Amino acid sequence: MQPTHSEESAALFSGYDVAAYDEMFGTENSVRNHYAPLYDRLNNLGPAEIERRHKVADLTMRNQGITFTVYGRDQGVERIIPFDPIPRLISSQEWDRIDRGLKQRVRALNLFIRDVYHNRSILKDRIIPAELIFGASGYRRDCVGLRVPKDIYVHVSGIDLIRDASGEYLVLEDNCRTPSGVSYVLKNRQVMKQIFPFLFEEYNVRPVDDYTDILLSVLRNIAPDGCDDPSVVVLTPGMYNSAYYEHSFLARQMGVDLVEGRDLVYDRGQIFRRTTRGLQRVDVIYRRLDDDFLDPLAFRPDSILGVAGLMGAYRAGNVGLANSLGTGVADDKGIYPFLPDVIKYYLGEVPILNNVETFRPLIPSHRQHILQNLESLVVKAVDASGGYGMLIGPSSTKAQREEFRRKIEDNPRAYIAQPTIQLSRHPTFVEGRLDGRHVDLRPFVLYGEEIFVLPGGLTRVALPKGSLVVNSSQGGGTKDTWVLHDSADHRRASGRPTAGGRA
Repeated sequence: MQPTHSEESAALFSGYDVAAYDEMFGTENSVRNHYAPLYDRLNNLGPAEIERRHKVADLTMRNQGITFTVYGRDQGVERIIPFDPIPRLISSQEWDRIDRGLKQRVRALNLFIRDVYHNRSILKDRIIPAELIFGASGYRRDCVGLRVPKDIYVHVSGIDLIRDASGEYLVLEDNCRTPSGVSYVLKNRQVMKQIFPFLFEEYNVRPVDDYTDILLSVLRNIAPDGCDDPSVVVLTPGMYNSAYYEHSFLARQMGVDLVEGRDLVYDRGQIFRRTTRGLQRVDVIYRRLDDDFLDPLAFRPDSILGVAGLMGAYRAGNVGLANSLGTGVADDKGIYPFLPDVIKYYLGEVPILNNVETFRPLIPSHRQHILQNLESLVVKAVDASGGYGMLIGPSSTKAQREEFRRKIEDNPRAYIAQPTIQLSRHPTFVEGRLDGRHVDLRPFVLYGEEIFVLPGGLTRVALPKGSLVVNSSQGGGTKDTWVLHDSADHRRASGRPTAGGRA
């Protein structure tokens, strides 16, 4: 006998376990107000219909080549990024705090980077130990005294946020070099509108599709003086880079050329692009290469990804770079614990968004605490990203802990440690029903004539049950993130059914 629609609907949330901080359900397992219309819609749909539309979404992403590259996997270099069809909702009140907190943080980060390469007041005042700055892998001596257009260093950032057990948003990482993932934000929204158009009916969701227009405006803002109609390109390491899809997507959406280093040439202080019609001047480069690979004459001499002479053109003010050189110093996880002090120092303000408690092995008492509690901490290499170089204590083996113990003792500057926070969970479609999976959030911030926070961001999902690792390179997926306008937040009354379908 085939199950009835009501039986299918009841099965959708059956056995749903509300644990950690749940984005959809409150402490009494009641549906949060702003999730109520979505909860009803999902139950009306039932698991079979959600499954059918989920498959359509996967097929759409496959046909559109929405991929990322996993390094070191035997099964091939490109994969379709897993997509979960259940959107994450953020109320306008929650978003207002996130928006203000991110703008505050990005303002402070820019002032910090400028100061590090010029006056160094924050070092003279001993707010941050100088050895931490000069020992950071992202610190560039070549940038000392270098003036950058409009004094803006971080034009594009992706600040990772998590929610702890109390529901407070905390900053987990500052990604100020070449943050990835915004293309999935934009494509996830497009796919959701195609496969679940009716889910948008009861919500006034803030749009995200003007991101590339604003990004192009930010890039044009850093063109050399006197350049009224700047030529902009996106510089990619090439098709084997993990974010190559994103590079090509952004270039296409902005209507600019996607180039590799071999497509560009330095000549008489300027950068040109090789074309069938001869050399054409390039005024702004949205570079998706790390500093080390940008110019073999200035940095790594073995790099074949960059452009010989680019640093000279940049120093002369003949080309704009986004992000600017040297921003990796703010990306260093060894600097991260000082960001609350950085905000207070430059802005005279209390941080709106708090950091995660962080231990530094350079401090003897911290190092002792870390080594005695490796099984309960998350240890991170200060210059790593993408989920690499991490030890997640609760799920680690004894051999892994011993390996990190040796690494920390050999080079304490190279690591930090944080408590294992049970990231908030969100209903995720798994094997025909909804189950809770841990999520984080990467909002994207653009800094041009003013600071703009894209109302949405990339919600990453740790798909294996119980996993806290959300990185796509480590098996994570994504879901659409809806930031709501105020009028839609409380359209339904509270007191919704419980997670298990009970009233």
